[in-house]
Amino acid sequence: MDYAGNIEVSEVWRRLSEDPNAVLIDVRTEAEWNYVGLPDLSSLGKQVLRIEWQFFPSAERNMDFQAQVEGSGIAKDAPIYLLCRSGVRSKNAAILLTAADFETCYNVAGGFEGDKGESGHRGTLGGWKFAGLPWVQG
Repeated sequence: MDYAGNIEVSEVWRRLSEDPNAVLIDVRTEAEWNYVGLPDLSSLGKQVLRIEWQFFPSAERNMDFQAQVEGSGIAKDAPIYLLCRSGVRSKNAAILLTAADFETCYNVAGGFEGDKGESGHRGTLGGWKFAGLPWVQG
């Protein structure tokens, strides 16, 4: 496999709670962090690392993504959980970091907002917010 695999948000929360070395990287855009919200890890004594995979509004890929992760001081053997809106960008980020010798990079299935429900809106079907995990408005 190109990365450690997909993992459900409730399992991510459990692992972040139990492993002091586990890291959550939110790869969404600054606009998403500010207007949609962010996971809140403060009760775990942790912070979400925010590194954009793509820039808003151009959707241009952040070519410095890997260097920014490496510059954050994350150990290559630390469990890394990557989160985006629905799990697409974060999967690509997990693949890239695994190729860069980070040992265990997971894609957070469902992302922050989950898939669109029958109403066509996100937040009603899976994801961090839907699971009732802590989050804050940006």
